[in-house]
Amino acid sequence: MSIFSFFSRQPRKVTLPFTTDMHCHLVPGVDDGSPDAATSVKLIEQMHGWGIDRIIATPHLTEGTFENTPATLDPALDELRAALAASGSPVEVTRSSENRLDDFFAAQLKAGNVTPLPGNVLLVELPWYQEPFNLDALLFELKCEGYNVVIAHPERYAYYRHHPERYESLHAQDNRFQINLLSLAGYYGKSEKNVALHLVERGLVDYIGTDIHNQRHVTAIDEWLRTREAQKVLDSVAPRLLNDSLR
Repeated sequence: MSIFSFFSRQPRKVTLPFTTDMHCHLVPGVDDGSPDAATSVKLIEQMHGWGIDRIIATPHLTEGTFENTPATLDPALDELRAALAASGSPVEVTRSSENRLDDFFAAQLKAGNVTPLPGNVLLVELPWYQEPFNLDALLFELKCEGYNVVIAHPERYAYYRHHPERYESLHAQDNRFQINLLSLAGYYGKSEKNVALHLVERGLVDYIGTDIHNQRHVTAIDEWLRTREAQKVLDSVAPRLLNDSLR
């Protein structure tokens, strides 16, 4: 091996500090994630190389676009499990959902059609363009009903970027935060990455999810996991993460 090949080698890929991914879109054909079981199996195989051996998939429940119910989600999950078994994959896959705070979610929750994550954890997604005027009351009501609330990817809600004190307020009200690996990798842009790093530094990150939908997402994460930054950031957040408590 020449000295030039030595210096051109990439850093060794970092293994994730958790084995459970609790936010991704790999139930085939039900939302804007993986279109079929074969694609999901391929993506899961790559995720397993990062140390993931358990996936709690979270297909969208969103009014008007992805109005999923157990009738649409469970057969698709069964299809994925059969494909994984046929491939010999050791990765365990179950499902919950990523729940937009809208009327469809409220109706499905009342009907008993929403499957929480283990520990009665609800992963909730906020609207993209404006915080609901009654957000604190909505989250408080969910907690009063016995749910443990996790806010999905708070770093992606642009309306909080100039009001970072809102992160502190929401988290202090016993709402946990889940940031995306894709944000840390810079996939969405510099602003989202900076906010994700800010939340890590402030000790406000309770879960990390991949939010993987497709091969582009896997590639972006895989490339970031080969950087020195990835090792530093993941080492700093690891002691706080609750991913593997979801059993």
